[in-house]
Amino acid sequence: MITFTIATCVRNAEQLIGRTIQSVGQQTYNYVQHIIIDGASTDGTLAIVKKYQEETIADESLHDVTVVSEPDRGLYDAMNKALRLASGTYIVFLNAGDTLPSADTLELLAGSVGDGEQLPGVLYGETDIVNEAGEFVRHRRLKAPEVLRSRSFLQGMVVCHQAFYALTEIARQTLYDERYRLSADVDWCIRVMKQSEAEHRVLKNAHMVLVHYLEGGMSIQQHWPSLKERFVIMRRHFGLLPTIERHIWFVFRQLILK
Repeated sequence: MITFTIATCVRNAEQLIGRTIQSVGQQTYNYVQHIIIDGASTDGTLAIVKKYQEETIADESLHDVTVVSEPDRGLYDAMNKALRLASGTYIVFLNAGDTLPSADTLELLAGSVGDGEQLPGVLYGETDIVNEAGEFVRHRRLKAPEVLRSRSFLQGMVVCHQAFYALTEIARQTLYDERYRLSADVDWCIRVMKQSEAEHRVLKNAHMVLVHYLEGGMSIQQHWPSLKERFVIMRRHFGLLPTIERHIWFVFRQLILK
């Protein structure tokens, strides 16, 4: 039986966290662990999260809600805490404001893996962008490739982090590298895919939208510093010349899109 861990790392997001936990709580698939790592919020975030946890316990839901609230060293430290607590077969990170598209998203995703099939190293899919009201804005510009390989990320982050379900036993071997401030998720995804390939596990396209992603994330807000950090990551994984070639294209694309 495939199980899922949804990890939400949050700090001071009382206006957004409600719709995220609602989208997880309404999942028809029963085998769900929701880990919420709160970075010692000073607004009403923790009260909302605690109420969600208490309601889940009172309803004797099969959804397991785990809450940790304490100071951390930043987002990627919080994500590593979630990785260490994860018990699901697969783990995905869902930020405050991001939602699962429908109540049967996880049920359909679990059904994409056939009986007797070796567990894929990654399950991935498409992303739709929504605004702060949760309204559809557009499809993500980068479409998930039919065949995904670790080297696919030389073309950019072709699969959104929130639509990237990593096999937990592999994910735990590849903690987020906290030396990176903005793009450790890119590095983490590449390392998860490389380990999956080393274990001869497929990276499986679920052929469905897996997340409604709130536009304006941290790396979008700080786009150029993020690009510089991604250059370092891609050079480490793919070599200097291929990385230079791709970044010339990234810069050109950014200029023409303005």
